Amino acid sequence: MENIHLAAEDDDDLYSGYNDYNPTFDSEELDNDVGFQQAVRTSHGRRPPMTAKLPGTYTGGRPTGTAFGVSSANEPSPMNDERWAARPMTAVRAAGYSSTFTRGSAFDPLGQSRGPAPPLEGKIEDTPDEKIKILEKKVNDLIEESCLAHAHMDLQLALEKAKDAGRKERSLVRQKEQTGTADHINLDLTYSVLFNLANQYANNDMNTEALNTYQVIVKNKMFNNAGRLKVNMANIYFKQKNYLQAIKFYRMALDQISSAHTKMRIRIMQNVGVAFIRMGQYSDAIISFEHIMSESPNVKTGFNLILCYYAIGDRKMMKKSFQKLICVPLGIDEEDKYISTNDDPHGSLVIEAIRNDQLHQMERDRCVDMVKGSQYVELANDLEINKAITYLRQKDFKQAVETLKAFEKKDSRVKSTAATNLSFLYFLEKDYDQADRYADLAMNVDRYNPAALVNKGNTVFVKQDYEKAAEFYKEALRNDCSCTEALYNLGLAQKRLGRLEEALDCFLKLHAILRNSAQVMYQLANLYELLEDSHQATEWLMQLISVSPTDPRVLAKLGELYDNEGDKSQAFQYYYESFRYFPSNIDVIEWLGAYYIDTQFCEKAIQYFERATLIQPTQVMWQLMVASCYRRSGNYQKALETYKDIHRKFPENVECLRFLVRLCTDMGLKEVQDYATKLKKVEKMKEIREQRVKSGRESSGRSRRDGSVSSDSGQSGHGTSAKGERLSAKLKTLPGSNEPYEASAQRDVDASYVDPLGPQMERPKTTAKKHMAEDEFADEELGDDLLPE
Repeated sequence: MENIHLAAEDDDDLYSGYNDYNPTFDSEELDNDVGFQQAVRTSHGRRPPMTAKLPGTYTGGRPTGTAFGVSSANEPSPMNDERWAARPMTAVRAAGYSSTFTRGSAFDPLGQSRGPAPPLEGKIEDTPDEKIKILEKKVNDLIEESCLAHAHMDLQLALEKAKDAGRKERSLVRQKEQTGTADHINLDLTYSVLFNLANQYANNDMNTEALNTYQVIVKNKMFNNAGRLKVNMANIYFKQKNYLQAIKFYRMALDQISSAHTKMRIRIMQNVGVAFIRMGQYSDAIISFEHIMSESPNVKTGFNLILCYYAIGDRKMMKKSFQKLICVPLGIDEEDKYISTNDDPHGSLVIEAIRNDQLHQMERDRCVDMVKGSQYVELANDLEINKAITYLRQKDFKQAVETLKAFEKKDSRVKSTAATNLSFLYFLEKDYDQADRYADLAMNVDRYNPAALVNKGNTVFVKQDYEKAAEFYKEALRNDCSCTEALYNLGLAQKRLGRLEEALDCFLKLHAILRNSAQVMYQLANLYELLEDSHQATEWLMQLISVSPTDPRVLAKLGELYDNEGDKSQAFQYYYESFRYFPSNIDVIEWLGAYYIDTQFCEKAIQYFERATLIQPTQVMWQLMVASCYRRSGNYQKALETYKDIHRKFPENVECLRFLVRLCTDMGLKEVQDYATKLKKVEKMKEIREQRVKSGRESSGRSRRDGSVSSDSGQSGHGTSAKGERLSAKLKTLPGSNEPYEASAQRDVDASYVDPLGPQMERPKTTAKKHMAEDEFADEELGDDLLPE
């Protein structure tokens, strides 16, 4: 504390003197400084100081240091020379600044005064390497264009492009030789050019040129695997009917191809055999075909082999060759070889021709006879059952029924199986009497057959005897607890009987067996909805859309459940997805349109009601909704046009005429009087029609009363008088045809007509569609007993 001195209050300011400056540095007063101005006007201020000069040294043009910068005896002052201003004083200089002041230069740190940057230097294409690369690219492009022209069947253009590619390739080789880069010739490019040229010659039937070009390739030892092209040369000789030369080149090609390429060698040998057949040398052809059938048998070679033995008259070898032919694998399933798998009409005709030809019949009969004569007699019946199932897969129900009816006189096991399948077939054809008959036959033969019991329950189910159907399903489950068809149909029967808890138990058990069954999940969701458990119903529907995400009915049902819970946003999401997958559901379209009306987006609701108009063009309600959307959105002109179009289609619609009168009145149109007159006439006709209907009901009611007409004559007269008074009173309330329509009475129009798009409108529940969906699922599952266990 001894070294600390506190400043007294009367001491000077600690920060005084910081604003003081030497008046010599005041540049504002330089104009008034006489000495400074005198120095500026004379050369006194630019005079360099005297420096010492050593004898014998050269000072001309050598810069000397001064207080103001750098100067020279024979050069102007560096203050006026731009070269000195551009030279930095140090190795590192700040951007935009110079250590030497330049007169007349502006502050330009970004260098914008120098103008735009010079253009990039173009790629120099005059070098030999660049020319060679460009020429190689042109050759490749010509080869590609030639191939494309051949693909479009423009053979002449393809040949021209191939020739052009050959010329440019030869020019490329010469250019490489001139530049001394002949060692870097692209052999692949040369091979491609020659091969394409030879191929295009062959396509244009210029066989001699094609052979010469192929010969150039084959003789060049620098080309790898060029010997394979002798196959192409042999094909040309074969085309020229020079079979001996063709065989020679085929064999030369075989010598060039290793044994690893088995398929190619087999094809070449097959060509050799065909060439021998053309020459009439059947013995040599047989040698080639026999080798092929021993190595890699195929149908074409086996057929040719049979023809060769037929030509030399060797029947024994024909038989052996035919046995080899029928042993050739076709590569398709035995059951599906007579089923057309595509839309090829020619293939379908061939399959239809061989499906029941003599060879097929003989094969089938001999197969069955051989099995019947062996110790495996029971397999013959199974073969017949499988034959009937094959007919079913081919959708030949008539043949299937005939095959199964042949088992009515067989033993018990086979008869039960056949009767079960017959019951199923007749059930599919909705011949329920025959289905019930064969179901009884199957049950009488084998009471423990669960498939027969299920079919019997189905025939009772369609007759709405659900209690009896449930008993048959329960008996089927007692015989086979894993019968999923019986369990599913039992749940349907319990639901129709109103036993929702029992039905729920059935479908929960079934879901434990069939985890990914969409139908089971739907039934569970529907049962929870009937039990008023919307949360569980929503959960099961969510699981259902994870299995079937594009089902529009399920999506619409989810939207309905969320709508009932008041969650409009979620409801809109699922209704919109349902509309996206199936845009023809009227209920979904109506909900989406009403949603946009409630959210004050009438313009977006128009597209949905217009689609509803396309689906139901005879329903005026949708067209009125479209016009109302235009009116609510403020587009009165479009609304007027829409109402006029509705009036042309439905001239007796009262609501349309009322809005036409209102719009014409608000818009000040002269047509208001015509529409008002039409409105009065239509309303009058409507009331007269309603009065006639009412009077007809009253007269029919009186005719059913007890007593004679004479006893009730007084009352009848009174009633007629009252009716006439009521009718006259109604007619008096209507304006006359010559009276003007009070268009300004807008409240009367609003009171008599409710806008169909208003929020007070209640849409009916889609319970009918819900039951329809249940029936569809039931029909799909009631016939799942095609293959009894």
